[in-house]
Amino acid sequence: MSASRTAAADNVARRRRVDLLATVAVHATVLVAAIPLVLLVSYVTIKGARMISVSFLTDPLPLSARRKSGGIGPAIVGTLLCTALAAAMAIPLGVLGAVYLNEYGKTSRTASALRFLANVLAGVPSIVMGLFVYTVYVLRFQGSGRNAFAGALALACLMLPIIIRSSEEMLRLVPDNLREASMALGASRSRTILTVVLPAALPGITSGAMLAIARAAGETAPVLFTIGYATKANWNPFSGPNTTLSQFIFGNAGQPFPAAVDRAWGAAFTLIVLVLVLTIGSRVVAARFASR
Repeated sequence: MSASRTAAADNVARRRRVDLLATVAVHATVLVAAIPLVLLVSYVTIKGARMISVSFLTDPLPLSARRKSGGIGPAIVGTLLCTALAAAMAIPLGVLGAVYLNEYGKTSRTASALRFLANVLAGVPSIVMGLFVYTVYVLRFQGSGRNAFAGALALACLMLPIIIRSSEEMLRLVPDNLREASMALGASRSRTILTVVLPAALPGITSGAMLAIARAAGETAPVLFTIGYATKANWNPFSGPNTTLSQFIFGNAGQPFPAAVDRAWGAAFTLIVLVLVLTIGSRVVAARFASR
């Protein structure tokens, strides 16, 4: 009897030691992952926050990198415009694709092929997506093809697989009991999806969509080939070139002029703030839908 008690006590002690080691390892891993992020955000904040002012956020881009004057107003406009257009194209298509894969296609060959293509598309480098849109759209319209709509097309192609995969996973988490109960009351499959399944999965779908938007807002390679460059704000997505924050940072960070480098740091800080606002907004929206 005493031997069994001793063995049980040793087993409990061993489990506690293993649990303690696992807890320490997890916290150490989180700390190691957080250190570069904190250093990056802190450094960009120190270098870029001092540039932020009303005039810097609203003034036109400087005509020359040597000039100390000039702001990033057109780049902010271009970023918001391209990202909004890309979201308007990618989110409906991505959610509809996820609905088909999870509610209709399931394990069919067509659904399996679409999942495979979505995974492949998610792994395509962003610069390849930019070259694709440049070849298919920009060259087709020659000089007038470089505009915000072309950049939005490239960003939408990058967002689409993320939204499809995240939305499908959220739809899978909805219990089948809800679907069966709705159909047992006489609702059709389409009505069940619209009134039961999608509302239940909406917080997760919203989070996935907002994360895709945040990623698209910081992409540089696709817009280099598609959007052109404009020093003044252009709200027309189909007429004339435009500029994004990521493109502006890329063009100014490598300049030998201190004023251009400072503007690049200011634009980088502004972009981080925009992405942070989008991320927080997604969490707030998802939390409100979840509470309802």
